[in-house]
Amino acid sequence: MSRTTLDLWVGVFVAMGIAALLFLALKVGSISGSDIQSPYTLSARFDNIGGLKARAPVKSAGVLVGRVSEIRYDNEHFQAEVVFTVDGRYKFPTDTFANILTSGLLGEQYLGLDPGGEEKTLAPGDVIKKTQSAVVLEKLISQFMFNKAADGEPAPAK
Repeated sequence: MSRTTLDLWVGVFVAMGIAALLFLALKVGSISGSDIQSPYTLSARFDNIGGLKARAPVKSAGVLVGRVSEIRYDNEHFQAEVVFTVDGRYKFPTDTFANILTSGLLGEQYLGLDPGGEEKTLAPGDVIKKTQSAVVLEKLISQFMFNKAADGEPAPAK
């Protein structure tokens, strides 16, 4: 085999290797265009969002279905409004419940969606009405302490 033929075959082999790596990277990253549908935006209002941040995951049944895109204060309702995008593959009923949950005891907070039983699904731009705010650990501890103090017996008279 001549030197140019050998160089040509090495070049073809390297090009095939790069193409295979690119194909695998797209499959692993779920970037291939075949199964992705355009995401849609939903929002929900909460009294307290705790430590929820933009780019936090949105999960349903433990599956990542979207990301929080924006958090803002609603001056009309005096609540925090969380705007999030959901992958177009996932549809949720109109009676879906949105919760702010914590992964682990002191882990990051995320938005959890619990689907209801309605047949009609949420449309892009809809607001989820049923929400539960973040559980604030300090409030729970103080509530526990005040309840224990109220249950205490008065000191005996001397």
